[in-house]
Amino acid sequence: MADEVAARLAGATGFDWDDGNALKVVGRHAVEPGECEQAFFREPFVVSYDAAHSGREDRWRALGQTAADRRLLLVFTMRDTLMRVLAARDMNRKERTFYAQVSARTESGSDI
Repeated sequence: MADEVAARLAGATGFDWDDGNALKVVGRHAVEPGECEQAFFREPFVVSYDAAHSGREDRWRALGQTAADRRLLLVFTMRDTLMRVLAARDMNRKERTFYAQVSARTESGSDI
């Protein structure tokens, strides 16, 4: 599944924003669509498949950070070649700890 999402992300051509998802992301956790987009392009970007919430379409959870170093949890799906963010919020303590560990391994050059 990791190879599949990596290939789909590599083939992505942009983001799918409309009033439905953009207003929900901003309204629930005050995360702007631009912040979500930034997280997809900064390292590390940690993605896992969300089997529990993948019904009609595959969903993934990702940990990433913005240009201002805001650390976010993102839930997204792929619609054709567009990435559609369904939810975004600040990472909780457990997620921040895990993300810091991944960041440290990435910076040191060890395998993840």
